[in-house]
Amino acid sequence: MICCCNKMDATTPKYSKARYDEIVKEVSSYLKKVGYNPDKIPFVPISGFEGDNMIERSTNLDWYKGPTLLEALDMVNEPKRPTDKPLRLPLQDVYKIGGIGTVPVGRVETGVIKPGMVVTFGPTGLTTEVKSVEMHHEALQEALPGDNVGFNVKNVAV
Repeated sequence: MICCCNKMDATTPKYSKARYDEIVKEVSSYLKKVGYNPDKIPFVPISGFEGDNMIERSTNLDWYKGPTLLEALDMVNEPKRPTDKPLRLPLQDVYKIGGIGTVPVGRVETGVIKPGMVVTFGPTGLTTEVKSVEMHHEALQEALPGDNVGFNVKNVAV
């Protein structure tokens, strides 16, 4: 996670360290309440309008010694996407498509999904077979973690 304090050019006075510190304190308090460690989150003061601290360090924010937004983005670690774990695919929506049938859609978080495999939907425990898997209207033999897919299932009505 990265927290950007935008519109630093619109503070009074412009690029106010006091206002930045106030925002960091307030947001950090909230982040702690919801389970984050604010010490591990970069708080980057920026001006999107002026481009300050987005790609290059800004002289308007000389008091800030942390990374620019681009540097903070470069420091973000890619999430682990294990294929060796059981399939976990939170559903975004379910469509009923004439001539095709029921098509649940969502993003594969762990595991793989492929035609012919048997899947179980929670919390009901409904089990069915996957007839086909598609991503961006192209058939897939296998969908991996991170893929946003639609898959056709047998004998399930919406």
